[in-house]
Amino acid sequence: MSFSTEIITTEPLAAAATNGIVAKPRRAFVTFLAGNGDYVKGVVGLAKGLRKVKSEYPLVVAVLPDVPEDHRKILHSQGCIVREIEPVYPPENQTQFAMAYYVINYSKLRIWEFVEYEKMIYLDGDIQVFSNIDHLFEEPDGYFYAVMDCFCEKNWSNSPQFKIGYCQQCPETVHWPAEMGSPPPLYFNAGMFVYQPNLLTYSDLLDTLKISTPTLFAEQDFLNHYFKDIYKPIPNVYNLVLAMLWRHPENVDLNQVNVVHYCANGSKPWRFTGDDENMDRNDIKMLVKKWWEIYEDESLDYINTVPSAPTTGDNKLSPLLAAALTEDGDVAHQRTVPSAA
Repeated sequence: MSFSTEIITTEPLAAAATNGIVAKPRRAFVTFLAGNGDYVKGVVGLAKGLRKVKSEYPLVVAVLPDVPEDHRKILHSQGCIVREIEPVYPPENQTQFAMAYYVINYSKLRIWEFVEYEKMIYLDGDIQVFSNIDHLFEEPDGYFYAVMDCFCEKNWSNSPQFKIGYCQQCPETVHWPAEMGSPPPLYFNAGMFVYQPNLLTYSDLLDTLKISTPTLFAEQDFLNHYFKDIYKPIPNVYNLVLAMLWRHPENVDLNQVNVVHYCANGSKPWRFTGDDENMDRNDIKMLVKKWWEIYEDESLDYINTVPSAPTTGDNKLSPLLAAALTEDGDVAHQRTVPSAA
């Protein structure tokens, strides 16, 4: 396998450079959405979170064809750039993924095709940004940046790491046995990463997938293998996987966390009941509450953050935007959040 970090320049920008015009760096955040479920709420929350921290860059949403039109209208109304992509499937075999829906996550590979941007930060839809992370775009080119994962949760139970109690978050606690050879390479969580779109890389990713055996963690395992030689770990403040709170609390300072990943069972804020394991913790309830405060803050809606937003002439939302924001209750602010006290 091979990969390229060559930047593909679009013609308009090349022409601008020729004419002496200095183009603004082409950067954006990107996330992924599939189906007609409630994950659109997570993406809306993410868009509003990026506005709250005053990010300079847009949010691109890569959507599969099965994302309904009303959800796309919601995303447009929140200032998102919606890009439809075709699904990517792994070769057929008998692999059982840790979660059944992981099979569709291979479609994330399409975002390497977004070469109108020179650098992007990918964020899962169940992530919230609580502090500005625009500075990550300034990291040196040619590397893949992401946060190291934790191997201690039950969904890792089939892995050799889990079976011997080894975790890269605390490698000194349980050492990798010499009889098992060299320790595994550093492994990142693919819910957040900094990368460079590139057509050569995109093509090679798809070609490599055709000859790769799918494994438990689907595209995350695949990306770890593909980018292992250029992977650069970044601090967990840029992708706090919630299990770190109870597995490795010594490695977490919530006051410093920029990005929270609501990926533990039962932790999705828009579905939160507090009934699942570890979900009755005060720190979890506090983080869910913080997500809802952003989601419900109407001052962060795109229509309220641009000076020349479309109106009906009487300073009200246009019928299209009003319908998009309320249809089927998709962005209705009705929920019950347990107190964090």
